[in-house]
Amino acid sequence: MSTSDAQDHYFTAEPASAAERRRLDVELAGRTVTVHTAPGVFCPDRLDLGTAVLLREVPAPPATGNLLDLGCGWGPVALTLGLRSPDATVWAVDVNRRALDLAADNARSVGVGTFHACTPEEVPADLRFATIWSNPPIRVGKAVLHEMLLTWLPRLEAGGTAYLVVQKNLGSDSLQKWLDGGLADRWPGEFTVERYATSKGFRVLAVTRAEHHR
Repeated sequence: MSTSDAQDHYFTAEPASAAERRRLDVELAGRTVTVHTAPGVFCPDRLDLGTAVLLREVPAPPATGNLLDLGCGWGPVALTLGLRSPDATVWAVDVNRRALDLAADNARSVGVGTFHACTPEEVPADLRFATIWSNPPIRVGKAVLHEMLLTWLPRLEAGGTAYLVVQKNLGSDSLQKWLDGGLADRWPGEFTVERYATSKGFRVLAVTRAEHHR
């Protein structure tokens, strides 16, 4: 592994490692599709286990509206949202430009319709989401993770639910407790947080916004 490879993280904005693309056949939304990945993005060699748990356990996404994949990587969650809800608008958000390029190209190649791959700053500030699906970047550290979640979860529409998959030994239960308290402190009565599913050492947490909020 080169020095640049060793220093790359999937949450690096501009990975230094070589951007040589790799073909990957993967099952998404009940079908096998061919995508491309590259070094310097999250889990480039396969569909990681946490994402697989998320995609297997969550209910069907809303058929229309704005659907958000927060921390999209090369795009498995965003692509699934687009394949399962072809009339919706999918937003694939990441800080990693290489990941965004891959996600956009993969969306075109598998036939996803309205698909936006962009950095957090490029998402219109007034946009609200019918659902959020995320395998959040736990390894960025608690402070960054908490700030990210408190920024994006309040952008759920009334009645919308965010589904977050977190490895049990990386703090899923403590994150659930923190979310419950942190959201309640800032937006009393606006959100409910629950453990939606448990599988293969992962928790899927569901954060739902009340049907009527201020």
